[in-house]
Amino acid sequence: MISFLRGTVAHVGLSSAVIDLNGAGMSVNATPQTLSTLRTGEEGKLFTSLIVREDSLTLYGFVSDDEREVFDVLLSVSGVGPRLALAVLAVHEPEAIRVAAHSGDGKAFTLVPGIGPKVAGRIVLELAGKLVPHGTTAGATMPAASAESVWKPQVVAAMTSLGWSEKDATASIDKSLADSPELAEKGNVAEILRATLRWLGQDGARAGNRVGARG
Repeated sequence: MISFLRGTVAHVGLSSAVIDLNGAGMSVNATPQTLSTLRTGEEGKLFTSLIVREDSLTLYGFVSDDEREVFDVLLSVSGVGPRLALAVLAVHEPEAIRVAAHSGDGKAFTLVPGIGPKVAGRIVLELAGKLVPHGTTAGATMPAASAESVWKPQVVAAMTSLGWSEKDATASIDKSLADSPELAEKGNVAEILRATLRWLGQDGARAGNRVGARG
């Protein structure tokens, strides 16, 4: 794996740059913000992530190891490729992405061109627990004083982005937490979202069994 490149900047384009490494020019795709830090003819350094495809080897560059880490985690989401992950970093700073993923803020991801509500909901769901704000552990919860009015709208928003109506989302949250009141007290958006989706799956299975029994 190529962890970083350091060399003379030979070219800076709209979406990529070329770094001269002792006579070998390495092309690196990057966000406009990252490219703006490079100056042709001067030394530059970029942290990199190598994406291997059957027909290509593509390098993506970042100004910090934190950006690269967030990029790599975004790639773990189904349907999110390197270009879309880079687009997310072009709109949001790494810490803002961590906060959005940790709090279940799907609307933050819809600000990225190419990401609609359904994809944003999937990103929030699949990143839950994978990206957390700095200084917060993966199992961290919201402060005890946080009220339902703080976490519930975020969970509802995540569910509506996945296709549920606001009415059905609200009812499902209430029913799923009836057996797990401790989750409501903790107020962790990601945990509540996962619990609700699990409850919906189980409820769907129970409903199917009831239909089968009647048949």
